[in-house]
Amino acid sequence: MAHTREQNLKDLYDLIDGIEIAMFTTRRPDGQLVSRPMATQTQAEGADLWFATDLESHKLEELESDPHVNLAYYRDRTREWVSVSGIATVSRDRKAIHELYRRDWKAWFGDEGGARDGGPDDPRIGLILVDVQSVTYLKIDKPKPLVLFEVAKGMVTGTPPNVGEPKRVPGAELK
Repeated sequence: MAHTREQNLKDLYDLIDGIEIAMFTTRRPDGQLVSRPMATQTQAEGADLWFATDLESHKLEELESDPHVNLAYYRDRTREWVSVSGIATVSRDRKAIHELYRRDWKAWFGDEGGARDGGPDDPRIGLILVDVQSVTYLKIDKPKPLVLFEVAKGMVTGTPPNVGEPKRVPGAELK
């Protein structure tokens, strides 16, 4: 039975739950890839994933040139990972910014005085909305001791550890 879009997105959120930071990769106008850590924001209407951004940063020029992005999530304690490919859009929607705003954003934007105080009305703050196109992931359903054994066995034998098979959810299943 095929999953619905809602179920596929719920599965994605379950996979990245507890992984606060994604490596957010864009393509510069010269073709080079660049990644930076960004915190995934609360789920909200209007996009699959949301990120707060400084509207004065270089990544906006990169997204203007090529809106395709990759988000890489990794859970160190379990060795699980998620790779999300999507299309990014920049939003300056103050209502959405107010809905998603968290006090810790102030630390990243700083207080430059006046309206540039790191608060929800700071004109530097915008949102990047990512419409998910495909997801590839490795979810490990084996107990941690068995995973550690597989890794140790791989080191001794020179064969890759059998910790699980990567899965792919193509864009057609997300639409």
